[in-house]
Amino acid sequence: MRSSRLLSILLLLQTRRQLTARELANELEVSLRTIYRDVEALAAAGVPVYADQGRTGGYRLVEGYRTRLTGLTEQEAAALFLVGMPGPAAALGLTAETSAAELKLLAALAPDQRDRAGRLKNRFHLDLPAWYQDAENSPHLSAVADAVLHDRRIKVLYRRWEAPREVERVLEPYGLVLKNGAWYVVAATGNGMRTYRVASILELTPTDEEFERPADFDLPRFWQDRLADFDQTRFTAEAVVRVSAGLASRMHDVSFPLLVKAVAATEPADDGTVTVTVPIESIGNAAAAFCRFGNSLEVLDPPELRAELAKLGRTLIGLYES
Repeated sequence: MRSSRLLSILLLLQTRRQLTARELANELEVSLRTIYRDVEALAAAGVPVYADQGRTGGYRLVEGYRTRLTGLTEQEAAALFLVGMPGPAAALGLTAETSAAELKLLAALAPDQRDRAGRLKNRFHLDLPAWYQDAENSPHLSAVADAVLHDRRIKVLYRRWEAPREVERVLEPYGLVLKNGAWYVVAATGNGMRTYRVASILELTPTDEEFERPADFDLPRFWQDRLADFDQTRFTAEAVVRVSAGLASRMHDVSFPLLVKAVAATEPADDGTVTVTVPIESIGNAAAAFCRFGNSLEVLDPPELRAELAKLGRTLIGLYES
C-alpha cells in the first residue's frame, strides 16, 4: 500500500507540478503526518522533491525531472477504455482503477501534451443515456463484468418479455455492450450466442468454471451484425402515410428517425404534403406511433392500420367525451 501511495504522490507532482501537503492528503485520503513521512521517504530514495515556502508554496519536483515508473496494473489497463466515462466506470466497479490509469497516462505525456489532454477532458463530455431516460439500474453488472474479464460461467435467473417470464440460464459471457444507458451481455449458451439485458437479470450466481472463448470472436462486429439482424426481423410490414406540409417542415423536431429519413428523401407535392413509405413492426405498434401526430399525418395503407387508428380514436372519444 505504501509503495503504491509513494508512486501516486510522485505521479501527482509530475502531472500537476505543485501541490500542498493538504491537497495531497485529500487526494490520497490519508493524514498530513502520512504525507510528510512519504515525502521524506521519496527524498531519501533520491527523488528530487522539495517544498516551496509561503502562502502559495507546496511540494514540487526539480524542473525537468520525469519518472518512467508509469506501469499499469492489469485492472488499470482493463479500465483504459473507460477513461473519460466516469458513469460506466463506476457501474463496472472500476472507478479507482480508471482514475489511476488516467493519472499514469497523464504522467507519461510531455507538459504541452498534458495541457492539451486536460483541455479536451474539460471541453468534451459523453452523456450516454437518451433524453428523458435515466441509466438503468443493473445491480449485477459488476459481477457480470468480473465474469467477462476472467472467462467464467455464471448462472442467472432472467426475466424476459415472453412466457415463461422467468428462466434460468447458464451463460458464458463474452462481452458487455453499453447502448443508450442500458448494458447488454453477449454470451454463449447451449442454444448458441444470445444477448441479455443486464438489468433483467434477477439473480446471479458466480462459478469457478472457466470457459474458452473463440480466438476470432470480435465483439464490435458481432454487435453490429446482431443489430442488422434485429432490424430485419422486427419490421414485418410497411405503411404508406401522407405527411402534412406543416409537419413536413418541422421534421427536425420529430423523434421518429424512419419517418424523418423517408420525408427528407422525398419531394413534396404541390400542396407541400409528402407521401412516404415507412417500415413498421406491427399494426398495434404503428398505430401507437402514428396517432401522436393527430391529423398532421394520414395513413393511406394498409387498411388494417387505418382501422386500428379509427378504433383507437373511438376509444379515446368514449373515454374523454363525457
